[in-house]
Amino acid sequence: MSTEERSLLPRPPQTPSPQQYGSNSLPRLTVSKNREKLEKRLLRKLDVRMSMLLLMYIVNYIDRISAAAARLRGFEDDLKLKGAQFASILSIFYVGYITMQVPSNMILSQVKKPSLYIPCCMMIWGVISFMTGFVTNYYSALAARFLLGFSEAAFFPGALYLIARWYKRDELSLRIAFFACGSNLSNAFGSLIASAVLDLLDGALGYSAWRWLFFVEGAFTILVAIIATFILPDYPESENISWLTSSEHALAKTRMREDTATEVTRPESLNQYNVKSMKRFYNVSAGNLVLAISDWKVWYMALAELVPIISSSHYLYFPTLTKTMGYNTTISLLLCAPPWLLTAVWCLWLSWHSDKTGERCMHIILPHFIAIVGAILAMSTMNTAARYVSLFLVAQTNAGFVCLIAWSSSTVSNPPEKRAVALALINAVSQCGNIAGSFIWAKAWEPTYKLSFAICATFGMITIVLCLWLRTALKGMNEKMDCRDENDDEVMNSARKRWRYQI
Repeated sequence: MSTEERSLLPRPPQTPSPQQYGSNSLPRLTVSKNREKLEKRLLRKLDVRMSMLLLMYIVNYIDRISAAAARLRGFEDDLKLKGAQFASILSIFYVGYITMQVPSNMILSQVKKPSLYIPCCMMIWGVISFMTGFVTNYYSALAARFLLGFSEAAFFPGALYLIARWYKRDELSLRIAFFACGSNLSNAFGSLIASAVLDLLDGALGYSAWRWLFFVEGAFTILVAIIATFILPDYPESENISWLTSSEHALAKTRMREDTATEVTRPESLNQYNVKSMKRFYNVSAGNLVLAISDWKVWYMALAELVPIISSSHYLYFPTLTKTMGYNTTISLLLCAPPWLLTAVWCLWLSWHSDKTGERCMHIILPHFIAIVGAILAMSTMNTAARYVSLFLVAQTNAGFVCLIAWSSSTVSNPPEKRAVALALINAVSQCGNIAGSFIWAKAWEPTYKLSFAICATFGMITIVLCLWLRTALKGMNEKMDCRDENDDEVMNSARKRWRYQI
């Protein structure tokens, strides 16, 4: 390592003599400026690499919601679906999705190459998405959707875990917002892509338009997965990272040690594990699973995410809702894009402001309040303009949900391997909301869907109550840590004293 690089390494400065420097603050200021420059360079490189996750999430969500677009061009008729069978096809995805999330993140926390693990899972779901174009009946569609959910389960919690391994807590919300905006952008661009494919390829090579939708999206998913293997980063603890200098690599590890400098209380039962008599993977994974399931905050965050997922279940039927305004299939799909594009912009600003102020709760409550107003508007009229405005408003739940994800990630404590299990567990439990949400937009309630919007508004209000209670609970825990540290001279200047829950 060069002398210049050594000078940039983050380390506590030696206190100089006044005769040497003339001021004790000068060297400390110099090291601080060197670290700031190095940190900016590190984050720029990291942000470029992590931006690949946004593209992957857009593709992930497009594959997930493609059935909603296919429904408008013969999917139900060709497969002879009846009653609630279409809703069952949507919901079975989340059964597979929930089943594999925790095991996948337990594996991910032990593998050294997330840059290979996540893209390989993506290739698998790309193949399944492609093969969905060949289904011929209800049961084959059901099987394809279950396998799609099973293979997609690795991506979202795995991506959150990878982000959390590189960024500090006060950097998480904006980065997660950029990543999670993929769902908003996929709702927008997925509709545009579906509109083009359904119009241009209908009947090509003897296949219906909706089948081509799965062929095109599946093939594109495989292509993106291959590209991702060359771009995604591994963990900062990796021995060699070719795209970082040695000083940047050292800083990346130091930043995370500083940010996670807090004591972790391990249950006594973990001490019973005998490494010699068990495989290391099972020992570590089982231990981290115990840590996760014994933390009440993990279960509370799971509930706090499950409820708003039900309140935002309209995204599963968004093309259907735009079609209630009386337009044809192409225009209905095109009308889906503007609400989600606006939500993406609002989401980025909201998350940036949340990081800047260090506040989470009110940044979640505000979008949900806006969505409740939108649901009430949708229930009160079928006027085309008012109906479309209501769709802009109800879409804002996604902006609040992104801030909630960041709050969850910063609330579950370390070690990182435990956080991997915790994030997967939170996401797995919360996805049960999508299973329930698939059935609250029944055909019997169209075209007004008053009961559906009423259910969404109710769960939006429950979300607000849950966030306010969590804010109060975490504030109380912070006050207890303040009292403990004030009475302990040894921790008054330690990193542990600086760590507090974000509220």
